[in-house]
Amino acid sequence: MGEQDLKRLLAGAVRDVCLKAAREAYENAGISGLCEEGRWECALDAIRSLDLEAVINAIQDNPKK
Repeated sequence: MGEQDLKRLLAGAVRDVCLKAAREAYENAGISGLCEEGRWECALDAIRSLDLEAVINAIQDNPKK
């Protein structure tokens, strides 16, 4: 696997993790009764607090995923 392939894989993994974190935080905030703006703030905070090092390590441990 070349360097470009690894970069694409990493970028895709980061995108997927961000979407999952945002979606889950948004839904949980809605269940908690937050307004639309509060739900978005929670979603953005979830993205900001992601452990990107864990995403990088996961790609390095299993690059075909």
